[in-house]
Amino acid sequence: MSNPQQLRYSKEHEWLSAAEDGVSTVGITSHAADALGDVVFVQLPEAGESVTAGEPCGELESTKSVSDLYAPVSGEITEINQDVVDDPALVNSAPFEGGWLFKVKISDEPDGLLSAEEYTAFTSGG
Repeated sequence: MSNPQQLRYSKEHEWLSAAEDGVSTVGITSHAADALGDVVFVQLPEAGESVTAGEPCGELESTKSVSDLYAPVSGEITEINQDVVDDPALVNSAPFEGGWLFKVKISDEPDGLLSAEEYTAFTSGG
C-alpha cells in the first residue's frame, strides 16, 4: 500500500493530515499496522489532554506486542476516534481512512516530519 501524498509522516510511523483550522488528524501508517499484526486494543489520549511531539500518548496492542503511540506534534487533543476504540481492527484494515486515531489542535510542529517519498525511503531502508 502506498503512502498518501498529502500526508506527512513521523519516524515513529504516525501520519499527520494537513491542518484545517489548526487541527490535524493523526493515525499510524500501513507499514506500522503491518508490523504490529492484528491490533486488538487501542488506548488513546483523552479529548482535552495535551500531548508533546515525540512523547508517548497512547498504546496499540496487537496479537504480537504492545507498542507506544507517539504524538507527531504538540497540542491539545480535540477528538478521538471511538470507532477504533470499539473496533481496533480498523487500524489494520483502513489505517489512512476509518482507522485514524485522534485529532489534535497543533501548538508546535517539530522539524523532521517526512513527506510521503521520504517516509517510503525511510521504511525501505533507502
